[in-house]
Amino acid sequence: MASEEPAGQLRLVDLTKRFGPTGRRFGPTSRRSASSGSGVTAVDGLDLSVPAGSFFALLGPSGCGKTTTLRMVAGLEEPTSGRVLLGGEDITGLRPYRRPVNTVFQSYALFPHLDVFENVAFGLRRRGVPDVAGQVRRMLALVQLDGYDRQRPTRLSGGQQQRVALARALVNRPRVLLLDEPLGALDLALRRRMQLELQRIQTEVGITFVHVTHDQEEAMTLADTVAVMNAGRIEQLGPPAELYEFPATAFVANFLGRSNLLAGTVRGRGGDDVLVEAYGRRFSVPVARSRTLGAPVLLGVRPEKVRLVGAVEQVPDGHQWLDGTVGDAVYLGVSTQYLVRTGQGVELSVFAAADGEAPRIPVGSAVVAHWHPRHAFLLAGTDTDTGTGIDTGTGTGIGGAASAGAGSVEATRS
Repeated sequence: MASEEPAGQLRLVDLTKRFGPTGRRFGPTSRRSASSGSGVTAVDGLDLSVPAGSFFALLGPSGCGKTTTLRMVAGLEEPTSGRVLLGGEDITGLRPYRRPVNTVFQSYALFPHLDVFENVAFGLRRRGVPDVAGQVRRMLALVQLDGYDRQRPTRLSGGQQQRVALARALVNRPRVLLLDEPLGALDLALRRRMQLELQRIQTEVGITFVHVTHDQEEAMTLADTVAVMNAGRIEQLGPPAELYEFPATAFVANFLGRSNLLAGTVRGRGGDDVLVEAYGRRFSVPVARSRTLGAPVLLGVRPEKVRLVGAVEQVPDGHQWLDGTVGDAVYLGVSTQYLVRTGQGVELSVFAAADGEAPRIPVGSAVVAHWHPRHAFLLAGTDTDTGTGIDTGTGTGIGGAASAGAGSVEATRS
């Protein structure tokens, strides 16, 4: 029953959206055409629950279906099938203006002919709400725009315009606020400041925020829970730290940050570890860090969990290692990113923190890359993930998701 769920709890039940081959939308009355196999499925049977009062992020690349999902919640797109429930109430058939949700778009869509006060008051005036002045001023104070009420939007900075858009949406007291990449038009420094402002505002108002973005850092900074979307479906959902430290799929491993992946085969168990053979060598991964015990598999390790030394004798006991040559090095201030080419011709990405302790390693240097098995993770692979290092990200090399294969060395130092 509707009364059993908090007012701000959002649930999507088997939500699907298909588009025809020419961009024509398939709504509920077009299911026959939609099931014929033509067109594109933008959102594919999505089941999702967003707790009331949470900051929730839908994260994914362009074309994954995240914005289409947001538009179906807002009522701007009609689902092909499935339901949208808010507080237990089915709002799938409601017009956008009848839904207790508001949306902040990347373009802000402020009225240039109205001042800041009237932009924020617009929705209240249309509904005939009393005490408009008091509510608007309280909302401007919340977004730290006191004294800007008579300014025109064109005279404001990008960050200030974004705050006006937030105030205009929040003043209507929606149960859910939808954020469609609202920080995308801002420069990096301002975007980071506004991320902190969004967190503060969400905490103060206690409204459910659903934030759509392709920016991994932004999702991890803002959200309590992140859902990573790919091809219209959720690949993994959970707290940002859980998704980053223990990804469920190769897509998540390389979209939420970067990962080195070794294509291998499980060769049994050794105590609490899974034994993996990759390129003729043995590695191990804790059972608790393994998504699968079958074969084939992908053994993953994050670049920042890998360390570089000059010789095998410097590798700590119990660490696994690969030797190779530094093929590229890029200094980025907070870290130096190295590309290590192994004897098998595959590449390993390594991030070394710029802590002032270790000297930079010149390109062409012979190195040994090592990591502790507890920092690795094991994912399901495919039959094609054998023989060479693989890259399931945006490309190998510095700045891309790198793959790794074992060199002609023993995998573990004991």
